[in-house]
Amino acid sequence: MMAPSSLIITSPFEPPTHHWRRKSDSKLELIDGRRPAGYEIFDTRSNTIRSFELDLVNRIRERVDAWRAAGYPGVTSVTRQLLAHWQDDEISRQYAFYFCQLEAIEALIWHVEAPADYKQGIAIPGDGGAWERVCNKMATGSGKTTVMAMLITWQALNALTYPKRTKDFSRAVFIVAPSCITSTASPRSPKI
Repeated sequence: MMAPSSLIITSPFEPPTHHWRRKSDSKLELIDGRRPAGYEIFDTRSNTIRSFELDLVNRIRERVDAWRAAGYPGVTSVTRQLLAHWQDDEISRQYAFYFCQLEAIEALIWHVEAPADYKQGIAIPGDGGAWERVCNKMATGSGKTTVMAMLITWQALNALTYPKRTKDFSRAVFIVAPSCITSTASPRSPKI
């Protein structure tokens, strides 16, 4: 595939405004708008590519965007303060938050705190277990550890402030990490 002069077309600190789409085996075309969430399967036997869109993820992105634009209705005062703090450009930080990190924590907050009308028609399938488990999938190097720290902060501060909302906020945190980690921390990892 012939590469354009630069594959990087948007800042990691801003919402995506353009994306590359495969036009043919040798060309890419620049498309306005955010790339829909999805994945590709490369079949080496037939040398073909199959693309699959993740419709639920794309619908959730739209709802989170609308909820953000409306000023985060339904959130607690603690959550509102955290969102304002995380998005405050005036704060001197060693590393600014990436857009994908802010969007990841917003999606988790939206799932718990947004009013029902922002979630109308969206059902996140479960596994039938005793506890609801929700995840965010993020690319390598996109700052998952930072999002985990934001998630713990959001949950713990709300649990302390609203002790009767045990269905929404957890006071206990249990972290499981695989034993095959090749490095102990990245330079962007927060000190917890």
